Amino acid sequence: MDDLSLFFRFGAALVIGIFVGMQREFADNKEENRELAMGVRTLALMGLLGCTGAFLGDLIGSPWPLVTIILILGAFIGTNHFIEASRGEAGLTTESSGILTILAGALAYWDQLTLAVALGVATAALLSFKPELHRFAKQLTREDVYATLKLAVITAIVLPVLPHKSFGPPPFDVLNPFKIWLLVVFISGISFVGYLLIKITGARKGIGLTGLLGGLASSTAVTLSFTQRSKDASALARPFALAITVAWTVMFARVAIEVAALNIELAKVIVLPLVIPVAAGLGYCVVLFRSQRTDETGEVNFSNPFELGPAITFGLIFTVILVISRAAQVYMGDVGIYLSSVIAGLADVDAIALSVAELSRKPGGIGMETAARSILLAAVANTALKGSIVLVSGAPALRRAIAPGFVLMLLSGLLVAFFI
Repeated sequence: MDDLSLFFRFGAALVIGIFVGMQREFADNKEENRELAMGVRTLALMGLLGCTGAFLGDLIGSPWPLVTIILILGAFIGTNHFIEASRGEAGLTTESSGILTILAGALAYWDQLTLAVALGVATAALLSFKPELHRFAKQLTREDVYATLKLAVITAIVLPVLPHKSFGPPPFDVLNPFKIWLLVVFISGISFVGYLLIKITGARKGIGLTGLLGGLASSTAVTLSFTQRSKDASALARPFALAITVAWTVMFARVAIEVAALNIELAKVIVLPLVIPVAAGLGYCVVLFRSQRTDETGEVNFSNPFELGPAITFGLIFTVILVISRAAQVYMGDVGIYLSSVIAGLADVDAIALSVAELSRKPGGIGMETAARSILLAAVANTALKGSIVLVSGAPALRRAIAPGFVLMLLSGLLVAFFI
């Protein structure tokens, strides 16, 4: 190893230690009458000591230099923890960050710079997000924890043993248990991200933000919730319309992400057409935002998207739509695909989008243009259903506020679907 590479690795270890140490300095300075246990200098030295231990071990061909450094520093950290515990300060956060900084320094020497930097950034982020993480943990319910654990266990245990092959002649040749369950986990994961963000930020951070995060979790839930609330708070019609329109716009973007994860070639075909309704939705969101600003909002109830029941239901819907779409392709050609996409899109745009993306990957399957048009028609049908819910059930003020945006997104979606 040349000197430049060696100094670069030690420099990376130093920067990681300084980065984590600066966070500790900032956090401790916010707490009055708290003596600083590990600050920027101490943690910077720990990063260098980890790198030095790995370097010495490499020179003599033994792990003991690094092990000795870890043991000595571990003894100091343990003693400091014992002293703090005797004062009623029994936390291990700073001590754990010190050990991780040592290990990150060692990784930097072993040319695992990407992992070392990621470890340092993750450590600083976890330390910085203490209030948000504690608030999130307090907001969790027993049902949230159980539902998440159930799907995690079932996924970790069941998914690896599911057969990774298709069964039966067409149209049943699309039934691959492993792929079907993997896509169930994937779509639930996207919804779960939105659910977590709502739990962390709270629905009262602004109606527009609620629509954005709610669009990741369930644009239908946002539509139903604010449509219902508009009857009791007609003065908030425009903010409610903003949240609903944002959720619809996010739905179109979410479809593009889902398709890209499964079929990147199809995503390249569909991304530009999807930009048109997304741009239309964003444009009308700007109009609504400028017309009335408010931070007042009601809570939107989202069920945990990792509940076992809804996950299995989505899997069944996805399987049925997959078979129907395949049968429509075999027996009715492109017209059958379009018809099944519109009907399925009324119920669940995610299921039909993933089904068509899967079918277009197979040799002799759906053509790219047909697949792209089918997904667009499904998204438009889904938007039409949600818009109809607002126009039928919403307060008059909400109907007037959302109608122009609804018509704009619907027409733009239909336009690109038929001229793709």
